[in-house]
Amino acid sequence: MRPSARAVALQVIHRVTDEGGYSTLVVPSALARSGLDGRDRAFATELAFGTLRSMLSLDWAIERRANRPVARMSPGARAVLRMGAYQLLVARVPPHAAVGETVGLASPRERGFANAVLRKLASDPPTWPAGDREADVAVRTGLQPWAVRELGTLLPSDQVEEAAVSFATRGRLCLRANTPVASADAVRAAIGSAGHQAEPAGLDPSCMLVDGGDPSSFPGFDDGDFAVQDQASAFVVRALDTQPGQRVLDACAAPGGKTAYVAALVGDTGEVVAADLHPSRVSLIRASAQRLHVHPMLLAQDATAPALGSGFDRIMVDAPCSGIGSARRRPELLWRPRREELSRLARTQVSMVSALADLLTPGGRLVYSVCTFPRAETDAACDAIVRHRPDLEPVQMQGPDGRSARIRLWPHRHESDGMFIAAFSKRA
Repeated sequence: MRPSARAVALQVIHRVTDEGGYSTLVVPSALARSGLDGRDRAFATELAFGTLRSMLSLDWAIERRANRPVARMSPGARAVLRMGAYQLLVARVPPHAAVGETVGLASPRERGFANAVLRKLASDPPTWPAGDREADVAVRTGLQPWAVRELGTLLPSDQVEEAAVSFATRGRLCLRANTPVASADAVRAAIGSAGHQAEPAGLDPSCMLVDGGDPSSFPGFDDGDFAVQDQASAFVVRALDTQPGQRVLDACAAPGGKTAYVAALVGDTGEVVAADLHPSRVSLIRASAQRLHVHPMLLAQDATAPALGSGFDRIMVDAPCSGIGSARRRPELLWRPRREELSRLARTQVSMVSALADLLTPGGRLVYSVCTFPRAETDAACDAIVRHRPDLEPVQMQGPDGRSARIRLWPHRHESDGMFIAAFSKRA
């Protein structure tokens, strides 16, 4: 028998929340095996991503109608209750369907408990807290309290909840025209002819925002006319100020979107090396480059101990990070990162830049970026970079809000992923 849409979504929720899976990998894999038709695939996708996006809020509500903390429930009961609570409290699915169909997926020994809690939620839904404390904002938005507190140190108080909501809201599809192959105007026109509205994005002239659709089905995808790339990532490439003919290193390149953009900018006279720690991820760069008709050299290496020699005009370090800025597309990043991990991540980030700076030519530019916002990985990391490498001098860049050596992009302001970008020039 084919699984139902709810059964597929439940499997995804369990794999992401209890087995550490990534939603952007687990959801497509589960749908491909499911045999569901288009309507049920869409419903399963909404249930899975919606539940993951709202998980902190749902747990708060469940614990007010259950007789035990969510952490003490079995994984099966947790997943069933979260998906049922999402249908009742967020998606507003009729209670008879939300409760009956969802409880039927629980194991026999968990069915009575799940039924009792979901019926209480249906008949007496809790009221979301109205206070201004970090914990209250976290419940309303789904972003962890410590991350809400970080936002409060970086943004005006009247923007904190707006920013948290934007991280917890699914972002619009963003495409980048592969301009050596097709212009941005041509790509927008082709997508429009297929019934999808595309409008120019504000951060990069080659990017456009599209309302829904499967990009692999758009005209020109197989021909490499465009890449699926958030405009914040495209902005990082622009911050390199790459010129035709230059030699460029993308030190943390997988899955290859930025590499392909850099290769398009340096042209046939330039040279691009795309590196990543894991050989399996290097293969992702190759697949992306082939579709987009660019030809970087590929390398598996540890960026903290690079295998390359010097002589690069530009180096891009899009470093591993907590990733909260990408939560619009990977909702588990709202609640998975832990504050105690930030120091370790920051040490790795600083170590990468310190080692890679040896490969930069005098007068060359290095751009450091992370798709997150906590100070440990952004301003504090940059302060440490300058202490470790006094030969790296901060460089002003033109951002959407003016010139600065450090630029932050926000989804609520720029309709992009949350991104931090800093640029440095190497002194002679």
